[in-house]
Amino acid sequence: MALQHFDAVVVGSGFGGSVVTCRLAEAGLRVCLLERGRAYPPGSFPRSPAGMRTNFWDPSEGLLGLYSVWAFKGISALVSAGLGGGSLIYANVLLRKDEKWFEEDGWKWPVDRKTLDPYYDEVEKVMKPEQYPIKHSPYDTTWKLKAMRDAASALGMQFGTPPLAITFANKDQKPVPGQKIEEEFRNLHDRDRYTCLLVGECDVGCNSGSKNSVDYTYLSIAKRSDADIRTLSEVKAVRPRRGGGYEIDYVVHDLATLGTKPDPKKRTCVTITADRLIVSAGTIGTAYLLLRNRENFPRFNQHLGKKFCGNGDLLGFMLRCLDPKTALLQNVDPSRAPAITSYLRADDTLDDPAVNRRGFYIEDGGHPEFLNWLVEASQVPGIFRRAVHFAWNRLRSMLSQDPRSELSREISALFGKCDLASSSFPILGMGRDVADGEMSLNRRGFLAVKWDTQTSKSYLDALDAKMQELARLIHADFKRNPVWYFKRVITVHPLGGCPMGHDPSDGFVDSYGRVFAYDDLYVADGSVMPGPIGANPSMSIAAMAERTARFIIERSGR
Repeated sequence: MALQHFDAVVVGSGFGGSVVTCRLAEAGLRVCLLERGRAYPPGSFPRSPAGMRTNFWDPSEGLLGLYSVWAFKGISALVSAGLGGGSLIYANVLLRKDEKWFEEDGWKWPVDRKTLDPYYDEVEKVMKPEQYPIKHSPYDTTWKLKAMRDAASALGMQFGTPPLAITFANKDQKPVPGQKIEEEFRNLHDRDRYTCLLVGECDVGCNSGSKNSVDYTYLSIAKRSDADIRTLSEVKAVRPRRGGGYEIDYVVHDLATLGTKPDPKKRTCVTITADRLIVSAGTIGTAYLLLRNRENFPRFNQHLGKKFCGNGDLLGFMLRCLDPKTALLQNVDPSRAPAITSYLRADDTLDDPAVNRRGFYIEDGGHPEFLNWLVEASQVPGIFRRAVHFAWNRLRSMLSQDPRSELSREISALFGKCDLASSSFPILGMGRDVADGEMSLNRRGFLAVKWDTQTSKSYLDALDAKMQELARLIHADFKRNPVWYFKRVITVHPLGGCPMGHDPSDGFVDSYGRVFAYDDLYVADGSVMPGPIGANPSMSIAAMAERTARFIIERSGR
């Protein structure tokens, strides 16, 4: 029986794969998108402890959730599994790569800002980013944004509010939380969406549909253009096809096995073919897939797995912010806003030779309200003391035979001041770390990454020092992520592994994402970046994918 054949198969549905799928389908090519995770319509992201416990990705253990966590030497990475990829859990920031940051130690990228600007424009047309409406109520009460703005000049840093892929208001209307979004076309989930509720849940999945994630944007367009979108379809093998094109093997995961260890012998395996193959499984997924299938591609060059970095990610915490006028704890209310509302930008040597450092951004962070409960619950000694005091009062009341029936005041006192969670917020650093990591397979066939903080130490130290300075200015206690003390960092922006180059001597793919020595084999995700983006990478990944899609369409004669 003949295998099902497509003009193009796209592996992965994040900022790279969704863009390519959309554009090729619009051009009339028959496209199949394979996504390992499931679809997440509004209201489907888990919030309960039981739901969060199984919200991780490891099909061999019956886990088919949203988060995929990797740990390597010197660095750990958090990525996503689901229809929409990283757009489901990112913080919505769509910043362009700085104009002068397309250079790594004298080596210039094959593309520059002038080349990418038209494609950045195309991404904005689809993603429809908006500025945080700080001049309107209730948005104007966002304390962390004001604190960042007030500290900018003293820090010698540029302040800005980034474009956010969030719908705060319907077109030509005043921003209002929780208003039904007026969509020109029905989204692929066929569900209603609502404007941002300001609940800080961007990184755990937006249940109101306020985020303009790629399932509501590019993939909804692709669906209307007859793209074949297959979820729970994890690609395991790829290889050149005799006579041209490629064969793709994938397994179909079954939600009925959720929570139980599935029998590998009973899994459904499917093989399809395509004239063109676009691998967009994310930096980690793409490198892992191609390294595992390297023997099928003997002409892969030595740059596969090279130039890995974490985009300079560094996490810190501003704890117990004080009001300088009263010396009392400040109510920061970190959950009352999107995850990120503002940024501070530090110049790079590439901007000004007199500046002796690699540039970076610091962005305010937020988190869901349920994390505030966890923070307060962590204050065990205080909770225990208050519980004992409450119990003693009740016992004394009963023994005195003068029981108090109105307990509101006493129950309220059980909560304590709740001041740690309300006066603290996370901050996120990212920038130009050194892309000298190498990805490979270890002896057991697992993905391994060699990257450590040593070569990026001066960059990380400068970023850490600026975070401490910011804490002093806003009268907060600065705490580093605990893994920092073990010379480790956690990244949510892994990049590299399939780096673009001018030719095969300095890259794995060309400036259009085409793999050297293999026609019609492309990579379209963060793995093609030959160095850090500096700012949040999503916008640049999507812009590069727009360029790749345009190139494929032109070559197809469409």
